[in-house]
Amino acid sequence: MSELITLSLFPCAISSDIGWSRIGRPSLIDFCVHWPTDDLHAYVDFVRNGSVGNGAARTGERRWRRLTEEATGSAKSVFHFDVQGSVAKSTHSGIPWLRRIRKARPQLHFWPFDGWTPPEGSSVIAEAYPRLWSLSYPRKDRTQDQHDAYSVAQWLQEADKSGELETAFAAPEPEPIAATGLVEGWILGAPWPPKEKQKKARRRKASRD
Repeated sequence: MSELITLSLFPCAISSDIGWSRIGRPSLIDFCVHWPTDDLHAYVDFVRNGSVGNGAARTGERRWRRLTEEATGSAKSVFHFDVQGSVAKSTHSGIPWLRRIRKARPQLHFWPFDGWTPPEGSSVIAEAYPRLWSLSYPRKDRTQDQHDAYSVAQWLQEADKSGELETAFAAPEPEPIAATGLVEGWILGAPWPPKEKQKKARRRKASRD
């Protein structure tokens, strides 16, 4: 059974800053050794304060963002702890469980690490960012967390029927961006170039016209 080759938390652009150009990027196994949050009573805060694991050796700066987080225009860094809307704690607590899922269900397609195009009929694990779709649906009486989950599920259902899901699975262009995405990971449906860059490009074109 293969492992996920590299860990999607760390932007490629900062690898040289922390010495990974020499030692290589951390694997999923390596991350689980340092952040063993799938162990009994091994909470994220315990790892952060040094009681469990060695999280300090595998952490980053809150300003570090992957290309896919830049693409959304608003997604926070997975190292940005202790702020409203942070996903850092849930990310660090959840990633070791991906390895357990990988071992238990090796037939699952981990997108995009196993390839941008999932085999037909396969079950897929992908990264989702609810804000991409949550404003498209009325919240009604749901809590924000409930609405986030609803929005992802509803969009997936609609996108599957319309064919938009196939487009969302497609590799971003140009090819160097897709190559980076295979290492860093990608948020399903995240556009490239980033939305803000698209707006600026349209404004520049309009000014020339």
